[in-house]
Amino acid sequence: MEKSKLVEDADLGSETIIGSPLLLIAAAAVLFSTGGLFIKLSSLSAFELACGRSLLAAATVAFFTRREGFGINPVTAISAVIYAAVLLLFVMATKLTTAANAIFLQYTAPIYILLLEPLLYRERFRVRDLGVVACCVAGMSFFFVGELRPQDVNGNLAALGSGFGFALFMLLLKHPRSRRVNRASSVIYGNLLLALVTAPAFVAGGIDNLTWQNVCAVLFLGIFQVGVAYVLFTLGIARGSRAVDAGIVAYLEPVLNPLWVFIFLGERPSQWAIAGGAIIISAVITHTIWSAHKVRLSRGNARA
Repeated sequence: MEKSKLVEDADLGSETIIGSPLLLIAAAAVLFSTGGLFIKLSSLSAFELACGRSLLAAATVAFFTRREGFGINPVTAISAVIYAAVLLLFVMATKLTTAANAIFLQYTAPIYILLLEPLLYRERFRVRDLGVVACCVAGMSFFFVGELRPQDVNGNLAALGSGFGFALFMLLLKHPRSRRVNRASSVIYGNLLLALVTAPAFVAGGIDNLTWQNVCAVLFLGIFQVGVAYVLFTLGIARGSRAVDAGIVAYLEPVLNPLWVFIFLGERPSQWAIAGGAIIISAVITHTIWSAHKVRLSRGNARA
């Protein structure tokens, strides 16, 4: 049977600039990074925002992936619960501790992936993966010099749980059973689950909170910052990106997040943050270029 156009596009995607799996994930990270700006622009509570954003995100992802159906199996069901937990834990962490702690500790995810991916999928462990993750973690630490407060135990544990959950979510996207249904099903059902959990807070907030600024913020967050971003992210995973690579490229999100806030709201990042961002961006770009080079070499040798 002749391959479908979608399969052909997926096979050729990593050979083209637009279809590169890591570039799709990078585009998703840029959209993810706008969350801080639009959350700051809104006066809604975290749970009110979570409810409206998740409803819109579920609708957006469902629209873009509707042709793949909305089937679910045990693996995608577990992924959906983990996804909802990741979002909720991150909100709790941000409430209980500083936003810096929450972001930094959530982005320990690539470390868990680096350790678990070879065990779960028999991926070959590469020393340079460890080096890139170490650079990213070191760069992230520059953002929060003197700000990590060990007394915020509950918030820090919630953030660590969010990071571990994010790692499991990315790894489950690569599970063979995830390929038998719409890969975005976990995102759709996870967002619906979170919207259901946070709906009481949204209702309690009342209609008076729905100003034009709040409505626009929720629309952008749901449709673009989560919905379109996760479509791009899951497509990047589906087209063959290793989970550890996806996790490394995702470090663009915490780097760009304060940049948007600085540009539009005037919050200036510290010199430490600028230095950390330079380290992370350099590591991500180097890793991406090197990975693309190795893929081209291997394919060239295979064709020869």
